[in-house]
Amino acid sequence: MVLTINLAVLLAVIIILRLRRRTQARKRSDEQLTVLIVLVFGVLVAPTAFGQGIVNVVGQLADGITQSGH
Repeated sequence: MVLTINLAVLLAVIIILRLRRRTQARKRSDEQLTVLIVLVFGVLVAPTAFGQGIVNVVGQLADGITQSGH
């Protein structure tokens, strides 16, 4: 589990650095690689307590939005 968290932190740093680049400077392949990195990051973070907390918060927000619409 420690290796997974360290890899997730590394991927988070890579994602932040990649997203800081100007949009015009990105190529299509760069955007695809960023999406792939974000997907891998999501898979690594999902089973952690942090990932479960995010899922719970998003679920509560979605429930609140759907209930306010009725």
